[in-house]
Amino acid sequence: MTRDFRFWTLMVVFQFGFGFAVYAVTRDYYVQEPSNTSPHALPSGGASTAWPNGIAANELARLTSSAPSQSVITDPVEISRQADVFFSNRQYQQAAEMYERLLTLSPNNPEIHNNLGLTLHYMGQSSEALRRLEKGAALDPDHQRIWLTIGFVNSELGNFDRARTALTNATLVGDNDSIRQSAQKMLDNLP
Repeated sequence: MTRDFRFWTLMVVFQFGFGFAVYAVTRDYYVQEPSNTSPHALPSGGASTAWPNGIAANELARLTSSAPSQSVITDPVEISRQADVFFSNRQYQQAAEMYERLLTLSPNNPEIHNNLGLTLHYMGQSSEALRRLEKGAALDPDHQRIWLTIGFVNSELGNFDRARTALTNATLVGDNDSIRQSAQKMLDNLP
């Protein structure tokens, strides 16, 4: 009887240890931390309870409602938040759609042009990305981040002279030292 007791005790300990090891290895899959891979800082807004898959508590009623007119979100802050979540999750098609919606609300915002351009580049539409980025830069030639993105996309495409010009602009305009340092680092690594 003692042998059976020791066997089952060891089995229970093994099961707990194995279960904990599996949990520890797969924890990141099940517990998703907020990502910092957003193309820009998220706008500050009212806090809401987060549900799985990024559904906010204030959206729960809209999602469970059968009224089709409630399915269209018109709040620019919420559209921006959703676009950033899609971008962070590498769901670039959905992110691009949200950034397009934001541009209909604010067509002269260079930050939205920047985010859309970077998203399009990651979708493999680099020519369209550059067109959107250059339009944003024309709207605000002193927008430092857009010059960094233009330089990045051009360097990815092998357009090193254009990349150098854009990255130099990113070091000269604006007052964000982080962007300036990123641009300088990219400049230093250009062939």
